[in-house]
This record gives sequence, C-alpha cells and structure tokens, in this order.
Amino acid sequence: MLGFGSLAKKVLGTANDRKVKATRPLVAKINALEPEFEKLSDEEIVAKTEEFKRRYQEGESLDKLLPEAFANCREGAKRALGLRAFDVQLLGGIFLHQGNIAEMKTGEGKTLVATFPAYLNALAGKGVHVVTVNDYLAKRDADWMSKVYAQLGLTTGVVYPYQPDEEKRAAYQADITYATNNELGFDYLRDNMKSSVEEMTQRDHFYAIVDEVDSILIDEARTPLIISGPSQDRSDLYVTIDKFIPEVTPEHYELDEKQRTVTFNEEGNEFIEQRLHDSGLLPEGQSLYDPESTTIVHHVTQALRAHVLFLKDRDYIVRDGEVMLIDEFTGRMMKGRRLSDGLHQAIEAKEGVEIQPENVTLASVTFQNYFRLYDKLAGMTGTALTEAEEFAEIYKLGVVEVPTNKPIARIDEHDQVYRTTREKYDGIIESIKEAHAKGQPILVGTTSIEKSEELSNLLTAAGVPHNVLNARHHEQEAKIVADAGKLGAVTIATNMAGRGTDIKLGGNVEMQVMEALDADPEADPDEVRKRIEAQHAEEEKKVIEAGGLYVLATERHESRRIDNQLRGRSGRQGDPGRSVFFLSLEDDLMRIFGSERLDSVLSKLGMKEGEAIVHPWVNKSLEKAQAKVEARNFDIRKQLLKFDDVMNDQRKVIFSQRREIMESDDLSDVVEDMRHQVIDDLVDIYLPPKTYADQWDSDGLHNAVIEKLSLDVPVSDWADEEGVDQEAMRERLYEASDKMMAEKTEAFGAETMRNIEKQLLLQTIDAKWREHLLTLEHLRSVIGFRGYAQRDPLNEYKTESFTLFESMLNSLRGDVTQQLSQVRPLSQEEQEEMMRQFAEEQAQLGGMPPGEPEPVSPPGPQRLGFDENDPSTWGNPGRNDPCPCGSGRKFKHCHGRLA
Repeated sequence: MLGFGSLAKKVLGTANDRKVKATRPLVAKINALEPEFEKLSDEEIVAKTEEFKRRYQEGESLDKLLPEAFANCREGAKRALGLRAFDVQLLGGIFLHQGNIAEMKTGEGKTLVATFPAYLNALAGKGVHVVTVNDYLAKRDADWMSKVYAQLGLTTGVVYPYQPDEEKRAAYQADITYATNNELGFDYLRDNMKSSVEEMTQRDHFYAIVDEVDSILIDEARTPLIISGPSQDRSDLYVTIDKFIPEVTPEHYELDEKQRTVTFNEEGNEFIEQRLHDSGLLPEGQSLYDPESTTIVHHVTQALRAHVLFLKDRDYIVRDGEVMLIDEFTGRMMKGRRLSDGLHQAIEAKEGVEIQPENVTLASVTFQNYFRLYDKLAGMTGTALTEAEEFAEIYKLGVVEVPTNKPIARIDEHDQVYRTTREKYDGIIESIKEAHAKGQPILVGTTSIEKSEELSNLLTAAGVPHNVLNARHHEQEAKIVADAGKLGAVTIATNMAGRGTDIKLGGNVEMQVMEALDADPEADPDEVRKRIEAQHAEEEKKVIEAGGLYVLATERHESRRIDNQLRGRSGRQGDPGRSVFFLSLEDDLMRIFGSERLDSVLSKLGMKEGEAIVHPWVNKSLEKAQAKVEARNFDIRKQLLKFDDVMNDQRKVIFSQRREIMESDDLSDVVEDMRHQVIDDLVDIYLPPKTYADQWDSDGLHNAVIEKLSLDVPVSDWADEEGVDQEAMRERLYEASDKMMAEKTEAFGAETMRNIEKQLLLQTIDAKWREHLLTLEHLRSVIGFRGYAQRDPLNEYKTESFTLFESMLNSLRGDVTQQLSQVRPLSQEEQEEMMRQFAEEQAQLGGMPPGEPEPVSPPGPQRLGFDENDPSTWGNPGRNDPCPCGSGRKFKHCHGRLA
C-alpha cells in the first residue's frame, strides 16, 4: 500500500518533475527558432552576438534574450564541432543560467551544456568563469569549446599554474575563462597582495559555472587555500621526535577512527615525557603540562598523527624524495599541496625524506567563501541530490535532476556482503574471471592505491591481464580510461570521481586515431579514421552483446555520491551495463559505522565460508550508515564555515581597503588623518581629559612625540604656558607635524612622496594582516576549551577576533605614521659615504678597484623600511632597476651583487 507521500508524488509528480515540466516550453521556443538561425551565414551569427550585447546594454534582460541566444549558440556549436545539442542539454543550460546545479548523468555532454549559459552571460561583458577540477580538463575544455565561442564572435581564455602575468591577465579579460578552482582562489589571494591595480589579474566575480560541483564545493570545502612564506627551520626537532614515536604502542593513545583523531592518554604522556627528558628536549623539572611545553607537545602530537592516521599509499605517496598528498576523492596526486601546522614535516621525518621548512600564512581563503563572492553561481555534476541540503544552505543553490537523453539500461545489483576480506577478494576474482571470459569490459573501483595494488597482484596470480589507474600512473590516465571500454579490458581504478574522460564501449575512437597517426605520421588521416571506425563498430557490437561495461566496486565510500559516480561510469547514453558492490564486515565503513547487529545476523543465518549475503535490507542499512557520515561531515563543514565567516568579513574589509588605496593617486588626506589620530591618542594618554596641567606627564608626551612622529618640539614649555589646555596642545602638535610633512614633500617632490605614502601603507597593511592571521590561527586552536567553561566557543571567537582586528587597525595607524615620519632623502655626504663603502666592498669581493666607482644615476629615496641586513625588506627589484638602498646604482651592481 502506498504512503501519502508516495501517492502524492504519483499523482502530482515530484518537485523536480514540475521544474523540468515548467522549463519545457522554453526549450520548444528555442527549437522553433532553429530554422531561422540555420539560414544565417557565419558572419550573421557573429552579428547576432553583437546585436544581443547591444540589446543587453539598452536594458533588455538576459532571461529575455535566452531563447535567441541559445538558438544562436546551438547553431554555432553545430558548425564548429558538428554536435547538435539535445533538448535535455538545453534544459541543463537553462537551469545553469538560473543559478542551479544541473545533475546530469555521465556521458550526457556536460561540457557542451556549459557553453549555452556561458555564452548568454558573457553578453553582459563582465566575464564568465568555467571551473574544472584539474589543469588537464581546463585546457582540454577551453581548447575544444573555444571553437564554439570563436564561431559566435567571443574570446576564450585559460588559466593555469605558473602562467606569466601578462598571459594570465589576458585570459581573465576574455569573454569566457576556463580555470581550476585552485588557480582561481590563488589568483584572488595574489591579486590582493599586489601593490598596484595594473598588476592585478582578475576582474569581476560575475558568474561561475562549476564542473564537478560536488567535488569542489563539498569535498574540498574544508581545505583552505593558503599562500605562505617560509618560517624558521626546525627539521632537527622533527627527526629527533620521530625516532621514539615507533616505540609508542596502542596502549599509549586513544584512537577515534570516526573523527580521525588520535591523542596520548595518561600512560602515553608519562612515556613521552620520560623519552623527552632522556633526549634533552624537555628540561629537567619541566613537565608536558607546563605552559613552556606547548610547542614540544604540539610537535609530539603531530608526529603521532603522522604515524597513526596517515598511511603511505593511501593518504600520500613518496615520489622523487618528496611526500605527495593524494586526494581521497579523486585518487590524484595534489602537487604543491602541503599539510599545515607541522604535520607535513612530521610525515617527511617519518619517511626519512628531506624536511621542508614550515610556512607562515600570508593569505588564505576557503572555497566556500571564494565561490560565494560571485553574483551568480551554477554547477554541473552527475551526483548532487544527496547533498542538496548543503548546497541550498551554504551556497543558495538549488539542485535539479535533468532527464537523460535515452533511458538508463544499466542494471544495479544488490550489494554482496562477505564475512571477511579474504572471502570478499575470492568472490571478486571469481566474478572478474567470469565476466572476462565472455569479453565483458570491467572497471574495478578501489578506495586506495594500496588496495588497488593488492588486487592487481591477485589478478596477476589468477592470470587475468589488466591495467591499474592510480596516483602512481597518473600520466597515463587518459589512455587507460579511453581503453577501459574495449572488449575484455580489465581496469582497476582508485576513485573515478571527476576523471573527465568518458568510457566508451569498444574504446575511444579519437584516442585510437591520434595514436595511429603518431605511430605513422605519413598515413592519410581520413583513411586511418575510416579503418578505426569500422573496427570500433565491430568491437562495440561485441561489447554490447557481452553486457556492456561491468562496474565492480570493492568497497563502499563514506559518501554515497562517490559510489554513485563510480556506478555512473557504466550505462552512458543508454548503453547496457551492470554494477555491483562487493563488501566485507572488515571494510573500514562497515567496521566503524556498520552495526554489530549485522555480524550477529550473519552468524545466526549460519553462513558457510565464501558465501555472501545479498538483500535489499543490507543496502538500506549501509545507506543509513553513509547518510550518518555525510551528515556529520556537513556539520563539520558548517561549523568551519561559521568560524571562517568571521575572518572572511575582516578579509573583505582589508582587501577592499587595499583596493581603494591602490586606485587612489593621492593618499595625503588619509595619512594626515592617521597622523592626527595618533596625536589624539598620545594626548589622551599623557594629558588625560578632565585633568589639570599639574597632573600631566608632559615629559612622557615629549618622548612619545619624538619616537612616534620624529618631532622634537618644546612640549613641556607649551604645557607651562598659561591657559593652554589639551585641545591647544593637540592643535600645536597637528601644526608642527603637518609642517614637517610639507617640508618632506618639498624635499622629495610631491609625486615621489605620494608614491612613498601609497607603498608604505600597502606594505604595513600586508604585514599587519599576516600577523593578524597568525594570531587568529592560534586563537582558533585554543578557543574550543572555552566550551568547558559553559561558554560558546564561536561567540567567544567572534568577540575576541573583533577586538584583535580593532587593535590591529590602531597599531596600523601608529606604524604608518612612525615610518613616514622617519623617511628622509639622503644628504650629499651620506651618498658619498655610501659610494665609498660600496667601492670598498666591491674590491673585497674581487670587483672594481677602490677609487674607481662605476658612474651612477642621481641618488633616489631609500626604499621604506630598507634594512641592509634583511633582504626581505628590499622589495623585488629587477637586475637593472635602481637599488632600493637609494645609492642610484643598478641593483645588480649594488645590493643585488651581495645578495
């Protein structure tokens, strides 16, 4: 009997059905325009784009332009690529334009779908970003779809790591820009560390379409993007601590696999304390519980985490003497990505490779907050419905399931659950041999490199030829995936999420044509294509007869979404196929989250060795376990976002202030306000309000004015004058400081002085922001303990971080004022003395003989904050630029020679 909910859905349709139904008339309108647009010449198609742009500028909305723009785009794609978009692809494009996530199954042509909303929104002239999960896909999609955009008269750019700034700027100026989520986030941070608007690369955050949106906005949301600089080298400490961690036994610590945490218990603390005393790292008489021991406790805990929680070939691999992290969701190496807080260094010590110095954070942002900068956001993926609540709550994104072009013919079988891992593997090998014997291509999904290699050894022993795709074989990825649909192919893959290459039955024709032409460049491309297409048609027919692609998963992932992605590799575009999950009670998910009841039920059933239980009830209980994990992960991300929002508000203030400073030509008023504020504060401290002159500390004020303003004025004499109050003292100090700055401006020249003010303001803001980020990191690490005092850690964090932000802005004023007061041009004698010293240094270094200095240009002002002994204060001058010391020499002949 149907429940009320099911009955209502049967009669009224689901909310998703209603959305799809409501959009069908718009698709009909686009289809009705097709004959009209087919008649247009190539030039007229481009002219249409210009016409749409003009109409938008005149006030017509993008929604109004949608039918004609989509019809034009469909025609452009048909001519450029020979692909005519299906109605369901237009549907997907409409949902993307409306700011939704379009859930489309694998092989439904998401890359082409994105061109429709990208083209429509590019008409606004503010730039559209299409976001992919890796550089290969960004370049491939940009290269492929740029033909469509060129046909329509639009420009395409692609952004990739280590790209020259000029090229990157041009890519962001294009109508449509393809980039990875990492590069977009890093460019945003880099732009907000630049010292002039001209150097910035990104423009508006107007509209972004995120491919594999679940991977980027959910799986990676917990990982902040951090731009960092090196701090002090403590590699000896890591190595020393690492030596006695292997002596630690499971009795010494508490491991919580659900939360992925490990902490020393009392017995462990006593053991570690003794070992630290023996090695001299902990002074006699000092315990681990003393405040002085905080740093050493932190390092010992990180070493324990490195040994217990992080496993080689699952969480990372060692390649070329470097620890490379592995993305748990895609199985890819994350080059350049490092764990923070000394954890990466602890893993390097464990593996005996060179330890890179720890880093200090210069700027950071989470993907959650970066993507919320966009006026409009949209996304595409094969699997989003399970996380619909999170998309709605955090990103205000709806999820719409787009119907497939052809009905799905894949058979999804019930899970097969075994008692032990050994029995499970026996069952897997048997199933693979059976399918392989009839020529059915098999894709075997594993959750780690270690497990994929273990299975590979078992298949080799069983005499089954196969390919392995994991982070070790990253380079051959496209080739292995392209061949995975061939007759009798067996492919073992670690997490197939977001691979970006479709598995086509019978193999990938394009890839085979490219290979054949590489092998024989003299061959006729048309002949080669004809021959390969004929072979492919024959092979495809055999594969379909064998049952299509068989997806065999060796374990369930924590997230249902990752399982669905693996399943979705089979049965693309209405192809036949089947999928099944092989599980055992010893699998991580079953062991940690599965109920003990399952084991007792299996025991009662009296299952024989090697037998599997197959029942819909088992599937349901597993899905419940996965849903619990997903809910917990969502809570963690939500909590993380609440804390990051506090910093994000401050980040926006600082970044917008920097932008205003960079865009301004004259900051003398800002600097003057800061100086006057500093004077106000000094007067309030030394001459408190509502006090008499005999209670003033005029000597203290005199010394503070010398220190903060480089002004030696008769403060004490003024204070002794009859009828002088705090206001009068304030006015006199204003006047004296203004006069001094006016003299400096005259000495340097107005233009130079304005530039000095701008650069000094930016440098000081950046330095203060870096310090503030570090303070907030430390605050975050201890704020949780406030919960023990019945106080809400989040509210405490908000209050304290706001106080810290205020004090940062106050100290910013003081620092800028003090540094500007100390800036002065070099005198003739000082310049000559500097030249003499330089000539002597050169002679000692085997350079020019003393007394024969190289001719120099007129000396300029010394760079603000320049310190002879600290290269980090020299800026980043080119080899032929004037040296920042102010000598007038080229940098390469001055401090650049010594650096």
